[in-house]
Amino acid sequence: MATKDAPGPAAGDKAPAFSMPTDGDGTAALKDYKGQPLVLYFYPKDDTSGCTKQAIGFSERLKDFEKAGAAILGVSRDPVKKHDKFKDKHDLTITLGSDEEGAVTEAYGVWVEKSMYGRKYMGIERSTFLIDGKGKIAQVWRKVKVPGHVDEVLDAVKAL
Repeated sequence: MATKDAPGPAAGDKAPAFSMPTDGDGTAALKDYKGQPLVLYFYPKDDTSGCTKQAIGFSERLKDFEKAGAAILGVSRDPVKKHDKFKDKHDLTITLGSDEEGAVTEAYGVWVEKSMYGRKYMGIERSTFLIDGKGKIAQVWRKVKVPGHVDEVLDAVKAL
């Protein structure tokens, strides 16, 4: 759960509006999901091990999320063409949004300073926002660990 100290919106806040291109020459905007819960998850990069496991996990459970009335949108800064290849390669069924300019990752506070082997760089913090049908943030997960996360999010959707 995010606290008010964390960057970006917290539970109870109005979700920042967005509009972005998606795989398959589509577009996704927050207003498109009005009236239904949206699982908006941010991940660092297509085709890396953790991101692939997470995308496959959400894809495998997509029907369960849909049955609970929710949509899923995965977002990274990768271009749409890379998303298309990623989806084809792993038979992903979820929608992937491309935030190449970084406006959405900035608005949600997930573009953060990271560190690997002592080197500091900017990147996406793996995070998930559960947005209710009225456009309010119901729950936030920061620094997500992939194992068990999809089930935890699905339980939260069912509890809405």
